[in-house]
Amino acid sequence: MSENLNATHNNSRHELRDLVRSQLQLLLEQNNLEGAKALLIPVQPVDIAEAIEGLPESIQAIAFRLLNKTEAIDVYEHLDYSVQQALIEEFKRQEVLDIVDKMSPDDRARLFDELPASVVSRIIAQLSPEERQSTNLLLGYEEDTAGRIMTPEYISLKETLTVAQTIEKIRSQAKASELIYYLYVTDASRHLTGIVSLRDLVLQSPDTTLAEFMTRDVIYVKTDMDQEEVARLIQRYDFLAVPVVDRELRLVGIVTVDDVIDIIEREATEDIYALGAVSSDGDNYFQTNLFTVARRRVTWLLILLITNSVTGSIIGNQGDLLARFTVLAAFIPLLTGTGGNIGTQSSTVVIRGLNTDEISDLGPGKVVLREGFAGLLLGIILGCLAMVWAYFLPQTEKNIVVVTSVGVSLIAISVLASVSGSALPFFFRSLGLDPALMSAPFISTAVDVIGVLIYFNIARAMITAGI
Repeated sequence: MSENLNATHNNSRHELRDLVRSQLQLLLEQNNLEGAKALLIPVQPVDIAEAIEGLPESIQAIAFRLLNKTEAIDVYEHLDYSVQQALIEEFKRQEVLDIVDKMSPDDRARLFDELPASVVSRIIAQLSPEERQSTNLLLGYEEDTAGRIMTPEYISLKETLTVAQTIEKIRSQAKASELIYYLYVTDASRHLTGIVSLRDLVLQSPDTTLAEFMTRDVIYVKTDMDQEEVARLIQRYDFLAVPVVDRELRLVGIVTVDDVIDIIEREATEDIYALGAVSSDGDNYFQTNLFTVARRRVTWLLILLITNSVTGSIIGNQGDLLARFTVLAAFIPLLTGTGGNIGTQSSTVVIRGLNTDEISDLGPGKVVLREGFAGLLLGIILGCLAMVWAYFLPQTEKNIVVVTSVGVSLIAISVLASVSGSALPFFFRSLGLDPALMSAPFISTAVDVIGVLIYFNIARAMITAGI
């Protein structure tokens, strides 16, 4: 029931976005700027951003300029990076500064990652001193780390403050903080000593000091922690935010859940692309230049082309066997295709397990062994079915050599595919390589080349044995 409601809600949202986009485009093409401006008034910033992204590039800047300054900042933070960059190139210098200076520091840092260095340097030089300092702080950390995605906009308190004093301080700093549901307690050296939730705060009497009820056992991350680890930590504990400390355990920022959602989506997208041997580099695939797309995809396709050439050479060297049993060639696609599918299944579950830490307790040995037995079981089932099917095919004429070769080879190839599909992600991860990107081509290579060798060797052995 809830899934149906969610689907209905999502469909309604997409319909609203498409309706706003189409009407907005029509009004802009008619040069009805007042009508377009009135259309956008009741629409949420994220929906406006999606509507602008769907407009032709020639009128995106016009649509964006219809927004007031406050709304423009919110909408700009939701736009795709390619659209953000295109708008910056269209804007005058003061328009750029008005938007970028008011963005949250973490969103600004992510935008700067996508812009040319010369543009970033020019913009940073013209930011206000406070914003320039906070931006340079984030840009000083390595990409894809907690330090790079955190925001320095948080509320820091001393444990001697009373509840009444704390509430007054929240009122004065709320607009400058990205999150007020968690309040962080620090000592004179800015070391993180505790945390107070807004819920706990309002339940206490006004004269109670923070030291009396704050949580001292604080879960935090360090600035050099990988952003995926940060995302998993927030997901595990259901946090709205997690504090970030430097090497001396001084509080320097927080990572909020909205940033984590973006990270999870981006990393999942990269993994899905990688499983298809497509490198996305974090870009929107369908907005990337076709020549760039072809360049990224051609490398692995060339590797697979060479693999297929090797497979063809192996088949070509089996001329004497194929001359005697021509029908053996008919089962090669079945064997390699099934093996490839089994290998892909194994690599997919292992890569997903690595990303979610679901298999951290098992270890590589147990995972590979488990997948090997799964491959054996699958091979026996599929092998028996393939033997029955091959036995009654008119082309085989109930030839026991062909039928047995197909069944036994399918079992062996299934085990090979399961073992290679589960072992290769661990191997590439130990080398510091991306398991999702590297595994698929090598699994195809193992299944195609070794699988064909297994098939013909089994067939030749059975003929030699006089079966």
